[in-house]
Amino acid sequence: MSRKNSEALFSFIAPVYRLFYHKQKKQFTQVLRSAAAELDLTVYKTVLDVGCGTGALCAALHAHGLEATGVDTAQRMLNTAIKNPENNGVRFMLVHASEPLPFPDNNFDFAIASYVAHGMEREERKRLYAEMSRVAKHKVIIYDYNQRKRPLTSLIEWLERGDYFRFIQTAETEMRDCVSDMGTCFASVRVIGIGEHAAWYACDPLK
Repeated sequence: MSRKNSEALFSFIAPVYRLFYHKQKKQFTQVLRSAAAELDLTVYKTVLDVGCGTGALCAALHAHGLEATGVDTAQRMLNTAIKNPENNGVRFMLVHASEPLPFPDNNFDFAIASYVAHGMEREERKRLYAEMSRVAKHKVIIYDYNQRKRPLTSLIEWLERGDYFRFIQTAETEMRDCVSDMGTCFASVRVIGIGEHAAWYACDPLK
């Protein structure tokens, strides 16, 4: 899917995502709690959520006492996030997928992208990995699908025309082998199972 079509799609479906905001926040809260041994949020202060959508993950992170910043390509998604009282104190910014992240190097303690990477083309993902590695001091979390397919997910992703099917087969390898203008994107990559169909690809930025 092209960047322009992707932005248009997510602007169009923003009202649907709004309906599932509270369910999403609850799920994110549970995931953060279950993965506490792998990502101790108490040692961090700042976080960047790339592809934040309606802000459900930002709200869950903010509830843990983190200074959260969310960026997304769809203004209608951000409008929903900004209007939610739970996101008071969270900073939201419109950033198009073709643009570098508008932050200095090492600006955040860690960066996370939830179900963003699989919908991008491979070269776009490499830029995403490199940019997240650049702005994060300690950790990059790519929260996305693992290799276990579900028929409904496969159908939806086929209709969206993203890169889901290649991503789930090559995610760990492409993160390990990712090379950009700055060199290798990550110093190390570890896959952490999150439920039956998802994983955290926990990456150490290259510094």
